[in-house]
Amino acid sequence: MFSIFMQHRNYMLGILALSSASIICQIAIGVIYRRLIRETEHMSATSDKSLQQLKLKFSGCRKINEKVANVPVFVDKYLSGIKLGRVPLSFIRHLSGQLMLLAVLTAGVGACRGIIGNENFFSVAPFYIVSFLGLYLYFAVSSLIDVPGKQNTLRINLVDYLENHLSNRLEQTESDIQSIASPSRPDDSPRPAPVRDPKSAPSLSEPELEELKLLLQELLT
Repeated sequence: MFSIFMQHRNYMLGILALSSASIICQIAIGVIYRRLIRETEHMSATSDKSLQQLKLKFSGCRKINEKVANVPVFVDKYLSGIKLGRVPLSFIRHLSGQLMLLAVLTAGVGACRGIIGNENFFSVAPFYIVSFLGLYLYFAVSSLIDVPGKQNTLRINLVDYLENHLSNRLEQTESDIQSIASPSRPDDSPRPAPVRDPKSAPSLSEPELEELKLLLQELLT
């Protein structure tokens, strides 16, 4: 059986290399998303540079605009910019699918050349076996890693942190800074003037009233 595979060694090695590279790309994407999800569980003390830049950018937008209108869109822009080195993860994900299609194409070309060369069924069958096995492993690994599910979990964690934790913390910090910059002093507030009660005015005795009347009469005359 192994000798049958070795009859088209170059084609077999190419198919296996392309299929393996496609599966490795899927695994690498899953590992990166898994690590980011683990980091978002303690965002306040995260050591990931991309998440730290996300927090700083969000804080800067809050200071400039006082409020980020659509946090999910802000997070989606971050997710679309995640990279492995200098290569975006979205490109690696598309590359994984293209590599698997290229492996199937290589198997088809090898099978066609075998048929044109009047080879029997047993000589051509390894191309179909290897291509079907590569497709099965590709879809099996993709379903186990579940890149869309991990991406959605990461998105939910980031939106929850930015909206429910970081925003409240920034608002509290701004209010604390304002209270420190212009503290309220209740002692400096103007006090209302005391109201005199007419009942509390001093009363005059009868002799004093008589004397006051006499003085008024003299002034009038």
